[in-house]
Amino acid sequence: MSAHTPLAPLLERFFTQRLMTQRQVSPHTIASYRDTFRLFFQFARERSKKAPCELAFSDIDVDLVEAFLADLENGRGIGARSRNLRLSAIRSFFRYAAYYEPAHVARIQQILVIPAKRHDRTLVGFLSRPEVEALLAAPDLRTWNGRRDHALLRVAFQTGMRLSELTGLRRSDVELSTGAHVRCLGKGRKERCTPLTSQTVKVLKTWIEEPMRGSSDRLFPTVHGQRLSADAVQYLFAKYTAIARERCVSLRKKHVTPHMARHTAAMELLQAGVDVTVIALWLGHESTKTTQIYLDANLALKETALAKTMPLAGRRGRFRPDDRMIQFLNNL
Repeated sequence: MSAHTPLAPLLERFFTQRLMTQRQVSPHTIASYRDTFRLFFQFARERSKKAPCELAFSDIDVDLVEAFLADLENGRGIGARSRNLRLSAIRSFFRYAAYYEPAHVARIQQILVIPAKRHDRTLVGFLSRPEVEALLAAPDLRTWNGRRDHALLRVAFQTGMRLSELTGLRRSDVELSTGAHVRCLGKGRKERCTPLTSQTVKVLKTWIEEPMRGSSDRLFPTVHGQRLSADAVQYLFAKYTAIARERCVSLRKKHVTPHMARHTAAMELLQAGVDVTVIALWLGHESTKTTQIYLDANLALKETALAKTMPLAGRRGRFRPDDRMIQFLNNL
């Protein structure tokens, strides 16, 4: 392929063959990559005055990609994390392109070595037991919606499932007899089973007795029997958080999201003394390094460790100013 050959056919093969057929990535990954290239081609069109289907390798270089990333941050106001996700999608495509277009390997290599931007890592947010109980008490159990939402919230806080895993659950995924558990297909298309507590089992047994809506066997459907959208679940969390704030003052300072329920489940396990490797399996983490964030946020664990240490002996002394040059360097 020459430098002037359109880029579109290779990008189409990247999505249909590489991502969908060979790697069988999740619909969420497809959507993320799709949105990245929509934005990128829109930016490239403004710069080169060429339609996306007319773009060739000669039109794509490291300067264009870096300008696109800068525009995302400065023009659209996205953070470093989102910027890095867009860069990851672009890198993935050009790594694929390198196998089919070795003549352009130098141009591709320049794009592949664009570094990810470092960013601040804040501590994860989670809820205390009284805050969780206040949220669980918020739905009105006299209504169908309230009973569904109460069951959904309880499963979310007990299992720590991701939002997509939660909304994807079907009645057939739940086992409520001996060895009660729930199955889900998680990130990376990995299936996992999560045990259920007796309280969650009791709530789900009552909920499953409710007549199904529509022809779907969704565990937590809409009133029409369809799958709940991510926006709908986020709205439910916001709705019940507003109600729970009336009885739990500490919730007024917190922005509660579905992902915070996942963090809360992990912190409950950690504070109960469960090993980090088990928590990683529970949450479906690929590596225990991902689970490390909960150790960082667990102040009680650090206080326990501090109580086991011998306090350092202090010694009072007279203040002596540093050398002027050292002082200058310290102030930089």
